[in-house]
Amino acid sequence: MPSLLPVSMLGVDLQPGKPPIVRANSTGDAASWAAEHRDAVRALVAEHGSVLVRGLGLGDQAETAAVFRRLASGLMTEKEAFASRRTYSDGVYSSSKWPPHQPMCMHHELSYTLEFPGLMLFACLGAPAVGGATALADAPTVLGALPTDLVERFLREGWLLTRTYNEEIGASLADAFGTEDRGAVESYCRASAIEFEWQPDGGLRTWQRRSAVVRHPITGRRCWFNQIAFLNEWTLAPEIREYLVDVYGADGLPFNTRYGDGAPIGEDTVQLLNEVYQSHTVREPWQAGDLMLVDNVRTAHSREPYEGPREVLVAMTDAVRLADCSPTVEVITE
Repeated sequence: MPSLLPVSMLGVDLQPGKPPIVRANSTGDAASWAAEHRDAVRALVAEHGSVLVRGLGLGDQAETAAVFRRLASGLMTEKEAFASRRTYSDGVYSSSKWPPHQPMCMHHELSYTLEFPGLMLFACLGAPAVGGATALADAPTVLGALPTDLVERFLREGWLLTRTYNEEIGASLADAFGTEDRGAVESYCRASAIEFEWQPDGGLRTWQRRSAVVRHPITGRRCWFNQIAFLNEWTLAPEIREYLVDVYGADGLPFNTRYGDGAPIGEDTVQLLNEVYQSHTVREPWQAGDLMLVDNVRTAHSREPYEGPREVLVAMTDAVRLADCSPTVEVITE
């Protein structure tokens, strides 16, 4: 039976600039601890938007998967991934494959899909020597810090994600859709409000327009919820952007973002978005064995550059439908 212990019994540590931290008094059975304290841990996430649990001593993939399943309401299978992952077991993945020296800027996981995780689960099995924190930012606070005219434009128009799939760069069709069958990919796109066009070389280009601001499905608070800055060309390292544009053309980038009417987003706007995120970022360096839960709608997350081996496992749960979050942009599926 889940524990009915009050949240205060977990001894949450609240410090400026850091996520809430709970010190687990685990006797070595992390899965049992997770089952006993599931309600209290999830209550902390509901209150603060995230919680880092330290002291569980998570040491391998099987133990981590067991902990994830004790805390989750059913693990989700990732669709429309923007980068490849390793699958350890059903619903348990590696972190996205991304160059260690490049940051993964603030974003909300799968915020461009019609159904996305309400809760993210992270576990560190191996901490890097330098950097590599999964940093966090409160989405309502970020929304309130953005210029009113910019927010109003995104409220009206939403944002547009463009993607180009091929066998050379970015996520492959199999990574994103779980299949390379054209018919299955087309059916998924039609059901998911994604426009698509097959290229002469067999590649695929897609466009999908989504709301940039949503209401939290439980609290109703407005949240800046998207991947506008992270998946934009101006967030790429300059030398990488120049190379990709030179080889594949401005319209052939693996992903890019635009205003909802299709107009390009300027470098200055992307820089502003990332600066606002940075000014509201909290972080705590990973230690091996750590567990972190993040409300994916209320809280954006990033991955900072790092040196040395880093192993972080990821799971997604508590599926949320965009339609239940008061989207400001109409989405039409076939």
